[in-house]
Amino acid sequence: MNIIFDRSLKQISWSTIIMFALGFWLSSSSILDFIIIPSLSAAGMMQNSGFASAGYLIFGTFNKIELLCAALVLTGFLVLRFTRFVPDRELNQERWSLILSVLLLAIASTYTYVLTPQMIGLGMQLNLFETISTLPSAMVSMHEIYWLLEAIKFIAAATLLRWCYRNSCNLAL
Repeated sequence: MNIIFDRSLKQISWSTIIMFALGFWLSSSSILDFIIIPSLSAAGMMQNSGFASAGYLIFGTFNKIELLCAALVLTGFLVLRFTRFVPDRELNQERWSLILSVLLLAIASTYTYVLTPQMIGLGMQLNLFETISTLPSAMVSMHEIYWLLEAIKFIAAATLLRWCYRNSCNLAL
């Protein structure tokens, strides 16, 4: 069986994949940070003894999605770097896009393998007869680290999304 493949069908638009991954990542992260977590906090769920296991389920799953998006973005920028000719005026932006992509992957890895397990460990209630009225100081400092990394993630991802959109519009002309 001989099939003739059209070369245009095999072309993957990596700019589109990067923009989709970044858009999905930013929007889902915004929903988690600004809708789900505040509503759980307002409902008093964070003082509940089962919140640590529920938080691990929510954040553990989302962290793996973040890792997938970060890896997809880095892969896309690496493919673009090595498959197309870049003029000298855009070379600096291309280097920064790779640096920011690696930074996003490092942030997602930090969430998955450092912050979430540590925060869940601090939030576990091991003594059923003891009530927890305040957050431990280590948990407060981890929340501060989380929000700092979130701000860096949003700035880096929005910058990459803007650059990728601008470059894809220029390529379409």
